[in-house]
Amino acid sequence: MAALTATAPAGPRKLLASRKTRIGILYALPVVVYLLVLFVYPILSTLLLSLKDADGSFTLHWYADALTGVNLSVLITTLRISAETALFSLVFGFVLANAISRLKPLWAGVAMLIVVVPHFISALVRTYGWIIMLGDKGLVNESLSGLWIPGAPFQLLYNELGVVIGTTSMMLPYTVLLLYGVMRGVDRRLLAAASSMGAGRVTIFRRIYLPLVAPGLASAGLLSFILSLGYYITPALMGGPNQTMIATLINQQVTKENQWNGAASQGVILLVLTLAGLLLVKAVSSLGASRKKRNAS
Repeated sequence: MAALTATAPAGPRKLLASRKTRIGILYALPVVVYLLVLFVYPILSTLLLSLKDADGSFTLHWYADALTGVNLSVLITTLRISAETALFSLVFGFVLANAISRLKPLWAGVAMLIVVVPHFISALVRTYGWIIMLGDKGLVNESLSGLWIPGAPFQLLYNELGVVIGTTSMMLPYTVLLLYGVMRGVDRRLLAAASSMGAGRVTIFRRIYLPLVAPGLASAGLLSFILSLGYYITPALMGGPNQTMIATLINQQVTKENQWNGAASQGVILLVLTLAGLLLVKAVSSLGASRKKRNAS
């Protein structure tokens, strides 16, 4: 009985009476205040604003409006473009990361530097760079015209193709960084062992390599999708009226229509989609970690 009493957890009062606990609370207080003021309060304010009518009464009108008509079309467009961006980011990111992971450490570092450094340039500057390159007289169309490609110059701007090209270029560094870390951790001896037992390259890729990097692929794709959901600059500058995304719609409702309640409901919907994506990323990461533990055991 005495042993049980000795090992019982201390009560809240005893914990607060401890000098270490008080010092820990004092150190954590600035962080808690920071999170409450800059994160919790704005989110709760946005949520309350989205639930208020013009006279201040409770209403779900703004959510019904956000999920019908043109607003619903914008939401579907946002999901579609984000999915397309995630898909193309995965394809190009997989090829790049796979090639870089096979290089020697020195050259791999140089290659990763080339991939990452453009990311530190302003997104606005990079978007204008794409507009110059993809224009009717830009580098891409001039090159295609010089090669006598039928149909050149092509319309590569102010449509969904232009938006996807721009957003994919913005998301590519994230995808490459994630996939490179996963691919670098693959034990190449497994691939060599499979090859020595007569397995072909396609079989090795499909049955060994791809399952090992699958959690990284899922995480990278979901991350690109989540980041694309709220992306504003590139879709606004490289897209047309039919490529309006939810971030652009929120900006229009606030700056042009002075419709804060509707914009708040759109923001809450975007936040819910983002949180759902983050939870999915966490679930995929946990699944990959448990799979690695089972393989190790």
